[in-house]
Amino acid sequence: MIQVLFSVIFAEMALIVMFVFKTPLRKLVIMGLDRIKRGRGPIVVKTIGGTIFVVMLSTIYSVVSIRKRWIDEDGNITPTDQILMAQHLLEASLMGFSLFLALMVDRLHHYIRELRIRRKSMEAVNKQNRGFEDGKNGACDDMKSLEEEASALRLKIKKLELCLEEKARETSDAEANSVALKKQSENFGLENDSLLEDNQNLRAQLQALDQRLSSDTKKDS
Repeated sequence: MIQVLFSVIFAEMALIVMFVFKTPLRKLVIMGLDRIKRGRGPIVVKTIGGTIFVVMLSTIYSVVSIRKRWIDEDGNITPTDQILMAQHLLEASLMGFSLFLALMVDRLHHYIRELRIRRKSMEAVNKQNRGFEDGKNGACDDMKSLEEEASALRLKIKKLELCLEEKARETSDAEANSVALKKQSENFGLENDSLLEDNQNLRAQLQALDQRLSSDTKKDS
């Protein structure tokens, strides 16, 4: 029993040393304890710990009973009782120390897992912050490019407005010229009509004169 308790204590001390120093074995130990704590592992560990605790209490009771017997017999105790008392004290102390070390191993494992989870969460938060900052920088670059495009479009719009004003002026001038040309053509048409009438009148007068001359010549002959 004592040899088993010593081996358990040394094993627990080795686990604590592995937890304290960062070595490749620590990952293996943590993975092994994670698997032990899954499923029925915690129930088995609690059962073993409860059994050791009960045995320790019974051992302490044996020590107390031997102590009472020693007091009742006025310090007259046999060497066998002394050996049994020393053995029971050693077993009880070893069992208590093993339970204490088991509790230390459990707490260290829990704290290391919490540290890993917090580090992962912090890394995830840092990655999100970096992504957010990169997104901000990208958004700022996009905003700058959009502003540049907007300013270029505004200049184009101003140029187009100036061109439209010039075209509107040209069209208004062309319309004014067309109106003037229409008026001139109408005046030319009126003058042409008057000239045609004058031409017809002159022709009629010439015809009348020709007829008179022809009649006068006939009379003279």
